[in-house]
Amino acid sequence: MGPANTTMNSRRIGIVGFDNLTALDLVGPADVFATAAGPYSSISKEMPYEVIVIGITGRPFTSDAGLVFKPACTLANAPALDTLIIPGGHGLREHGNDAKVAAWVASRAPRTRRIASVCTGIYGIAPTGLLDGRRVTTHWKFTDDVARRFPKLRVDPDAIFVKDGPFYTAAGVTAGIDLALSLVEEDMGSQASLATARLLVVYMKRMGGQEQFSEPLRFQTQSSDRFSDVAAWMAGHLHHDLSVEVLAQRACVCPRHFTRRFKEAFGSTPAAFVEGLRLAEARRQLSADNATVEGVAESVGFRSSDSFRRAFERRFGITPSGYRGRFSLQRTGS
Repeated sequence: MGPANTTMNSRRIGIVGFDNLTALDLVGPADVFATAAGPYSSISKEMPYEVIVIGITGRPFTSDAGLVFKPACTLANAPALDTLIIPGGHGLREHGNDAKVAAWVASRAPRTRRIASVCTGIYGIAPTGLLDGRRVTTHWKFTDDVARRFPKLRVDPDAIFVKDGPFYTAAGVTAGIDLALSLVEEDMGSQASLATARLLVVYMKRMGGQEQFSEPLRFQTQSSDRFSDVAAWMAGHLHHDLSVEVLAQRACVCPRHFTRRFKEAFGSTPAAFVEGLRLAEARRQLSADNATVEGVAESVGFRSSDSFRRAFERRFGITPSGYRGRFSLQRTGS
């Protein structure tokens, strides 16, 4: 990819829009760039952003939430871009829109510095072959389908966002904000990204992966109110005793009934589920530069460092120290 045809003091961000897109996939990144270059921010204005919405056609389009957007231009007459972002939404895969967008992305790629997708926006890039052999991610609900349809992609089902060369892919919905903040950091430095995150009242760098959100949420949405309360308590008390007896007591049922109900809902024993929560939190903590294996093991409720190491390696195929070295925060998004 060559440099984009933009001025020295401007980076033009193009975001593709279409009917039935997920509004936050578009608005989230757009607001990050607008805030980073906004007239009321305390961030340096040396490299502000210009955000434009590019429609498949020139007509206004409507998001799943009913928000109506008016594109500034179309695929046919879009100007030169520094960065191209493809949002997700089921409208991308309808009426051949994925093929239209993919063909356009392929034509613009040689003249665009970086190309990104948010959530299922990956369906508008993967058909080009530009992501073949590259590590990518998408919303956890669609990772299996993406891996099946595009077997040459190296799909990471747990990453919040992934950078591989000039291509960036993000997980579901709010992950587009994480991705956009990382792009601001690349362009303007960590102070600018941090200032933008503070103005938006979001994390500059969210540790951990999609699993920390998808599994507890799946537990809550598929359970009764009583079980939902227990799930929320479990996630916030990983260092406590989470035996079946304790959990059953909180759910006000006997241990045998609790175990049976749990397995019916999730096909997993409570013990296996608790271990999964603890290991997901451990992985999040290991991403911090100052984390120690012993400290993490204790904080998430493992009785010993040895049992923690064995469980971690059995689950993820890598030791905790190896994971920490590979995925510490200073490497996030690289």
